[in-house]
Amino acid sequence: MSKRESTRSVVKVVQAVQTMEGEGFLVRRPFPIPGFMQFDPFLLVDELGPVELPPGEAKGAPDHPHRGFETVSYILEGRHQHRDSAGHAGELGPGDVQWMTAGAGVVHSEMPAREFTEKGGRMHGFQIWVNLPRRDKMMAPRYQEIPAGRIPVASTPDGRVRVKVIAGESLGARAVIDTRTPIQYLHFTLEPGGRLEQPVPRDHNAFAYVFEGVGHFGPEATPAADGQAVLFGNDADSVVLENRGKAPLQFLLLSGVPLREPMVRYGPFVMNTQAEILQAFEDYQSGRMGSIQP
Repeated sequence: MSKRESTRSVVKVVQAVQTMEGEGFLVRRPFPIPGFMQFDPFLLVDELGPVELPPGEAKGAPDHPHRGFETVSYILEGRHQHRDSAGHAGELGPGDVQWMTAGAGVVHSEMPAREFTEKGGRMHGFQIWVNLPRRDKMMAPRYQEIPAGRIPVASTPDGRVRVKVIAGESLGARAVIDTRTPIQYLHFTLEPGGRLEQPVPRDHNAFAYVFEGVGHFGPEATPAADGQAVLFGNDADSVVLENRGKAPLQFLLLSGVPLREPMVRYGPFVMNTQAEILQAFEDYQSGRMGSIQP
């Protein structure tokens, strides 16, 4: 097998767009955008910040419903508070991960922590939506909140490649999070000269999202810079990740098995039929998803 055939090709590089969410905070979003609406099983990728916020200016996403998918929050800087209609409450700080399976539905609130809002500071993080298979659409909601200290970290012997393993496996480290479908979610930091061939099963859809520096990907060393997503083909069982520059490179590598099921999406509801979407909307409007108590 030739070098070109042994690692996945790059089929597209996508530029993230800026959009406003929640109460009015800015995010960068590689998808869904016109011409690139989804990447089965991933429904959405948002980068929040990085942004320096003065005291009193931090904004969040107050009470809103979810049904039929998973929401993954990963905080790099800042602090967020989470509450929901099932009585769950928590706080995420730098390096923490919350993997929320909305399932049958919850009303959810994601707001900056009070102390952070009062003092201001730097906010940076990611939120990713992962579709649920039909069999799990109406499962009971659940949370997996993993503090930064429990996220496995691994490095290459030369120290030029470091990875935080949020889901899946890399460099011999395995994630502690359980996912409803096979998912890899890896945060890589590559120092100049760093290179890795990361295994990715051929039946996974895979992409990388660069948020610091310039990386080179695939057998042709296709460049991608801060704010760009790299879509890989399904033509091999690994991807090449490389930093040919003079500054550190940071990116997320995500992959997952496509569900290949009918999907209907309406705002925060992702179901298999239009009738199920209408039922979700009715359940929310009638209060059957509950409410967040003061």
